[in-house]
Amino acid sequence: MRGLGGRTAVHVHRIAAAAAGAGAGARAPGRRVASFAVPPRRRTDPDAGRAAVDRVLAAEQPTPADLKVATRFLLEELASRAPGRTVEVRVPPYGAVQAVEGPRHTRGTPPNVVETDARTWVALATGRLAWADAVAGGAVSASGERSDLGAYLPLL
Repeated sequence: MRGLGGRTAVHVHRIAAAAAGAGAGARAPGRRVASFAVPPRRRTDPDAGRAAVDRVLAAEQPTPADLKVATRFLLEELASRAPGRTVEVRVPPYGAVQAVEGPRHTRGTPPNVVETDARTWVALATGRLAWADAVAGGAVSASGERSDLGAYLPLL
């Protein structure tokens, strides 16, 4: 994982627990913390993300910077509302998240993959485009029995 200095999330939690000391509710140094206990990390400021979404929806040709911020914000929003690792949602080149509770994959290509372009993703996540219409029209590639995101959209 980038930004962790070659450490896994469990290692980072062990280090953080050791640094926290013996406060109320502190974990003992070296105790492992399950990865599901960690909420998805937001990299995009929610206010900046919403503003970028508004600009993308208002523009006929949105700037690449706005499209990037809006896409990442909406992917993070999906991951926070539908936590899990059953479905991988890919919006190249801007990002990908794993979401939806259920059986998770650990190696290789996940069995449930959704892929689309950034403008389609913004339209889906904001309710401007229905999931069934996007799939039927070929704007979304969805494979796997759990890849239907219709129940989780729109996000805004």
